[in-house]
Amino acid sequence: MTEYERSRTMPAQPEHVFDQAANVDQLETWLPEALHVNTGDLPAVTVHEDRTDEDTSALLRAQRDQMRLEWGTRDQGSYAGWLQVAGIGSGASEVTVHLSFFDDNHDPGEKAVRDALDTSLQRLEEQVRLRVDNAAG
Repeated sequence: MTEYERSRTMPAQPEHVFDQAANVDQLETWLPEALHVNTGDLPAVTVHEDRTDEDTSALLRAQRDQMRLEWGTRDQGSYAGWLQVAGIGSGASEVTVHLSFFDDNHDPGEKAVRDALDTSLQRLEEQVRLRVDNAAG
């Protein structure tokens, strides 16, 4: 099993960050660009990965009371992950994303995963800023 974790501080209330991250209609605005989620009958989803051109049955659960998203493959048990939002005071939040690959064939490698996580967190922050700016304006 291989695990990866990245964090990023965002200048927004944790509720705003979580609401943006958990908005199933806007997942593709912050997920890695090579992943596409079809949110059929939640918590069941289908994830299409451009790298392998495969569709994978997965689960996606949002736990608003814990400000946590959890996901993972349904049938093959290839990977799982979570996103946790925590308030750190002064209207800021820390977002942590954790991925676990149980199948080495599904792991695209450390550099690719870290780059994808960093880019996803950056894209999530951009979406949060847009949402907060639009609400304020």
